Formats: sequence, structure tokens, C-alpha cells
Amino acid sequence: MLNDSSTIIEQYMRDLDGYSIEQLRFKCHENIWSVGQMYIHVIDVAQEYIGHIETCSMAAEEEPEGKTKDGIKALAEKKWPNIRVKLDQLPNETSNPESKDEIIAGLEQVLVKLACLAGSVDEVNPACKVRHGWFGWLNASDWFEMVGMHSRHHLRQKARLDEKLAEAGIR
Repeated sequence: MLNDSSTIIEQYMRDLDGYSIEQLRFKCHENIWSVGQMYIHVIDVAQEYIGHIETCSMAAEEEPEGKTKDGIKALAEKKWPNIRVKLDQLPNETSNPESKDEIIAGLEQVLVKLACLAGSVDEVNPACKVRHGWFGWLNASDWFEMVGMHSRHHLRQKARLDEKLAEAGIR
């Protein structure tokens, strides 16, 4: 399966070169993630979605339910809705990275797993699904697409955080 999930993750890796660990850990406000926390979130969610792909591929039971209206639209457009999603967890519950190497290792792990799954994801029974809280019941191909969609969605947030770094005089 070809999509832009790996391309987006590779973009995050290239962009990481432009940050010092101090910039990655900078928080302009207690309730707003640092750039590093956002990176950790992108990695964590990509790994979660990859886990859902693996669950779908091992499932024997088919799920008759489908996507929600928002899920149908988002996956048809291959684009996360342009809204800010408020997570149940507080911004400080996502860890700030200890080092750039931690982020690089996480991104590389995501890339390796995506490469391993790319050739087989289309062969997974599309009726084997895992439920997404907003988009409904998604199959392995949907989850694979979601890695890129979610990561691309956070590029907007990254741009806002970069502006905060510039305003603080550290970018």
C-alpha cells in the first residue's frame, strides 16, 4: 500500500535537525505542549495505530459496523478535520523528550514498522476492524492511512509552536 505516512514521518525527521533540545523542550504555557511533546505524541499515536493494523491482521471475527460520517469524510479526503482536538489527558501527561535521540529512535521505529506493513496491509480482510472513538470502525488499510493523516494534522500545530519559539526569541 502506497500512501504518504512514511513521507510525513520522514519530514518530521528532517525538521528535527533544526531544533536544539532546549527548543524541543520549551513550553510557552503550562497547558500547551512543547514541540518535543508534540513529537512524542505523534510517535505514540503512530505506534498505537500500527498496533491496530496488527490487531486487524490477526483478527478472525469480522465487524459489520462501519465508519462514522466524519470517518467516511476524513478517509475519503485523506485529511484529518482542521479542528483542534482536545484530549482527555493534560498536556503535562505527555512527556518532554530527554534527548533528540529519543525522538529519532521513535520516528525510526515507526518508519521500520510502516515499511514492514506496507506490502501486506491491503491483503488483510477489510471486514476485520478496530474502533476509533471519532471515526468509527476502521480496517487495517484505514489505520495505515490514519498514521499519515494524524501526523500531517500535527504539522499545523508544529507551525504554531514554531511561532511561539520565535516570539520567545529562541528560534
